[in-house]
Amino acid sequence: MTMHVAKRRISKRGVVIAAAAMIAIAGPAVAATTNLVETGSSLLYPLFNLWVPAYTQSHPDVRINTASTGSGTGIAQSIEGIAQFGASDAYLSDMQMKKNPGMLNIPVAISSQMINYNVPGLNDKNLKLDGPVIAGMYDGQIRYWDNAQIKALNPGLPLPHKEIVPIHRADGSGDTFMFTQFLSFSDTGWHNKIGYGTSVSWPSVPSAIGATGNPGMVTAMKNSPYSIAYVGVSFKSETDKAGFGEAMLKNRSGKFVKLDERTVPAAAAAMVPKTPKDERISMIFAPGAESYPIINYEYVIVNSKQSSPETAKVMRDFLNWAVNEKGGNSMQYLKQVNFLPLPPSARALTMKQIAEIH
Repeated sequence: MTMHVAKRRISKRGVVIAAAAMIAIAGPAVAATTNLVETGSSLLYPLFNLWVPAYTQSHPDVRINTASTGSGTGIAQSIEGIAQFGASDAYLSDMQMKKNPGMLNIPVAISSQMINYNVPGLNDKNLKLDGPVIAGMYDGQIRYWDNAQIKALNPGLPLPHKEIVPIHRADGSGDTFMFTQFLSFSDTGWHNKIGYGTSVSWPSVPSAIGATGNPGMVTAMKNSPYSIAYVGVSFKSETDKAGFGEAMLKNRSGKFVKLDERTVPAAAAAMVPKTPKDERISMIFAPGAESYPIINYEYVIVNSKQSSPETAKVMRDFLNWAVNEKGGNSMQYLKQVNFLPLPPSARALTMKQIAEIH
């Protein structure tokens, strides 16, 4: 009997020793990885691709997959729960919010949009254009570059008698939302016939070309002399490298301004104080003599209710870092894509929205 008890004690001791050895070999417990998906805006995509490596380097338990699919897809997939982050240059409409009351429209930065053109011999000039003339180019009423209305805005320039090639986005796009808002707000004809949205029924123009994403817009312009296109400012290095012209646009005050470090902040300063609590606001065609007319908040569309508290916390942590002036909203990231950081008042509203994710 004594021998039997001894054997049992040795056996238990052996189990303890073996378990300790296994723990020593395995090492400390590894934190579970949280996988998140970001999809949508091709304008916001370059910034996410700067943010994600920087953030995940210090948060190895977080993995964020990014995809440039267009704002329309980003919005749809965030609503459907396919993606946690729907990147968008457009906020959700009143109708979309009514159908999906749990969705949040969270601004993370301020961007702008260029009107570029590829007109041989004139790409080193800043052609002056306004909303009604650009609308005429896109609805087929203005067919040639030497049209009298374009000449009136650019006296003395040798405009060629070449057919205009208007390039538009073929995918659902926040850039299209911004562009068509500018046309709608500055031209009553466009507003009444076509309106604005991430997708619109483009007028039938024989020379028109549809392209996918901002990269597609740049490529289509390269391949199409005498073209005009709208391109997000995060692709300015690509448009500059290609040698495209960049238009000066007539703003709400009637002055022609170029997109630069003076005119974009001027427009933002005029519109940011008007931002409502849910932060759904158009910043297009802002008042002010110096204001550039096509700027906007870059949004991350998020469902306030997530699949688990753990996922919600990881999302809150990432977004709070992204909008922090010492994190993702620092100029080391924003300067590379020509964005502006959120002003303090907008950042405060954004952080309140982020806190609603649960």
